[in-house]
Amino acid sequence: MKLNELLNNVSVIQVVGNAEQKEIEELTIDSKTVKKNSLFFAIKGQKADGHSFIPEVINKNAAAVVLENGNLFPDEIFLHSNCVKIVVQDSKKALAEFSNVFFGEPSKRLNVIGITGTKGKSTTAFFVKNIFETNKNKCGLIGTIANYIGDVEVKTSLTTPQSHEINFLFSEMLKQNCSHCVMEVSSHALDLHRVDFMKFSSAIFTNITSDHMDYHQTFDHYFISKKKLFDMVSSDGYVIYNADDENGERIVEDTKAQKISYGTKKNSDIHIEKIDFDLDGTRFILNWKGKSFNLETKLIGNFNAYNATAAFSVAVVKGVKPEVAIEGIKNTPQVPGRFEVVSMQKKKVIIDYSHTADSLKQALEAIHHIVKGERKIYTVFGCGGDRDKTKRPIMGSIASELSERVYVTSDNPRTEDPFVIIDEIVHGIKKNNYRIIENREDAIRSAIFESEDDAVILVAGKGHENYQEINGVRKHFSDKEISEKYLNEWAN
Repeated sequence: MKLNELLNNVSVIQVVGNAEQKEIEELTIDSKTVKKNSLFFAIKGQKADGHSFIPEVINKNAAAVVLENGNLFPDEIFLHSNCVKIVVQDSKKALAEFSNVFFGEPSKRLNVIGITGTKGKSTTAFFVKNIFETNKNKCGLIGTIANYIGDVEVKTSLTTPQSHEINFLFSEMLKQNCSHCVMEVSSHALDLHRVDFMKFSSAIFTNITSDHMDYHQTFDHYFISKKKLFDMVSSDGYVIYNADDENGERIVEDTKAQKISYGTKKNSDIHIEKIDFDLDGTRFILNWKGKSFNLETKLIGNFNAYNATAAFSVAVVKGVKPEVAIEGIKNTPQVPGRFEVVSMQKKKVIIDYSHTADSLKQALEAIHHIVKGERKIYTVFGCGGDRDKTKRPIMGSIASELSERVYVTSDNPRTEDPFVIIDEIVHGIKKNNYRIIENREDAIRSAIFESEDDAVILVAGKGHENYQEINGVRKHFSDKEISEKYLNEWAN
């Protein structure tokens, strides 16, 4: 695309240089990837400021640079290097706006369903994708575990990628004849303008509890960030919200879209009742428009009845027959690392992504519901470094109160001292029923070998992640692989 064509459709403060002569082949925020026809966006991040890489980018013959501070580098530097200087109010917003135009406003040509909440985004997204595919609609997915274009998996590292990456994925989905895309939308993405200028045909609210306080600082800021998604949906769209969550009504109060509520409250538009679950799956009844439907899923837990209902809700209001939605939910495979059961003889290990106080409590309460006091419950968990510290003692208290024994270990300590994190967790434990084993593999092995033959062991915090980050370095580590290894060793 010619740069001047792009500039004619976006908002800028100033342009210095000859945009008519520039052909743009890619948008990037990474100075390492800059080539001759690159348009580079200088983004201020938490760890680095892209503006500091502008001289390097100019030397690499970038076609143009988008920046916020027009006085940072003189116009002459750009003119001398034949690099167009584009000054904007906010580089993050500009990246979203430019990429939307560059890729041909792809979200307008897709049926994009956004999902936000503290818990349940990934599982709900997998349910939604499977329902639409059961309905013969080719569906993409953008989320924490992986991105999918139809059945083709594309690896990801962020819950919601950068805006130019999202628009690229949308355009690729359209090329592969996808009609729908379901996307997890994080609070960071909403606050950092990664989904600005995108069209959501629907949005789902799962729940909200305290999380990411290292970034948001206050619950109000976290809530306001999440709320932005529902304010974005237009009057011809739908917002699906959990009426049982105390913030459900408030988060959708300003939306222009049609509201559909779900939950166990009698006045919910889609009413859930008679939830029951065991290690084989979850069963429940939904009431919608005067009819009752029996649903079942292989996924385990009270929370998965809610996730499945959210998916059912968005599907039926968008024209999918209830019977098809029910079949799609029934056939949705196990979501990696989301209350995933690994067994050997009578011993069970449950791998779960629960990394907040509320999600850990829900996971342990679900296990208590299943075992009904007949089997001992053990918990292996740690907390991530460089993240919200306030939850650490609370999670320690919850794990101790709801477990026979707790193995306090490392999660992803990142750049923090793992023993400092562990001390903060232990500070919340009032009972003498814990062991500190900093090495996560040793902690999992000890829990398996030191527990009863029919014990249930929750390994919490990392879920699907296949790495551990220590001192800023990632190495391969999978809770599931380690659990399978030592279950086999224990059994033999």
